[in-house]
Amino acid sequence: MTTRLGEAEAFDWCRRLAVSHYENFPVGSLLVPRKVRRHVYSIYAFARLADDIADEGYDAGIDPQSRLEALDAWERHLDASLEGRSEHPAFIAIGATIKELQLPDKLFRDLLSAFRQDVVKRRYGSFEEVLDYCRRSANPVGRLILLLWGWRDAERHALSDEICTALQLTNFWQDLSVDLDKDRIYLPQDEMERFGVTEQMLFARRTTPEIASLVEFQVARTRGMFARGRPLPEMVNGRLRYELRLTWCGGMRLLERIEQTGYNTIADRPQITRSDKFRLLWRALMNSS
Repeated sequence: MTTRLGEAEAFDWCRRLAVSHYENFPVGSLLVPRKVRRHVYSIYAFARLADDIADEGYDAGIDPQSRLEALDAWERHLDASLEGRSEHPAFIAIGATIKELQLPDKLFRDLLSAFRQDVVKRRYGSFEEVLDYCRRSANPVGRLILLLWGWRDAERHALSDEICTALQLTNFWQDLSVDLDKDRIYLPQDEMERFGVTEQMLFARRTTPEIASLVEFQVARTRGMFARGRPLPEMVNGRLRYELRLTWCGGMRLLERIEQTGYNTIADRPQITRSDKFRLLWRALMNSS
């Protein structure tokens, strides 16, 4: 018979999961106060494991229906956690986080909706469809982070949405080659047609002037979203201000990296380097964009 973990053990399980994964952006970094950090880890564990069901399941050759059923089971775990019945460490922790901080469970359900969409949807007809996906896949995370610090107003949440959507889009343009391996294209089909880009050109894995122009257009639009969200870090206080600055600077640096490749992310996946991380931390501390 398995002994149910206590809350402290469950939160520690989430912490170990978080620090074992590489991410472009900080997860529960030292800039996050200790009392908040454990909740960052629980939210990360919930999202990371659900994302693994959708994406890693694809890599493992698990059929879509089985992955959808697994995500449905993940949501049942969420239901159980809200009633204090779950025995899974991620859900023992997330249930405690939701209860303690009075978080809306809709944000977690939106995330699961996006993960389900990843299983079944591999093309996007328009930018509006991409934005709808970002609304459920990225924006809930930013809103949850603000809620961890007690910021519940619509103005800050709207600015967070701009930054989080921009971060998600940056990841799409960074990962063109990775997504092609999964037969997934986030470039809007109507904009591909406008720029003269076909799927055959993308799968040829050779950047043409048409592809470069399309990615350059996406990068410029994404940079505009980062600019609209830029006031947010200065509208919060404490360590969250530096965490948001660091995240914002990291996203902008990745756009610069994409630009430096000549928008050739089909063949060259740009990344944040070790030296970048030191410069980004300095920028965040000095409030330098």
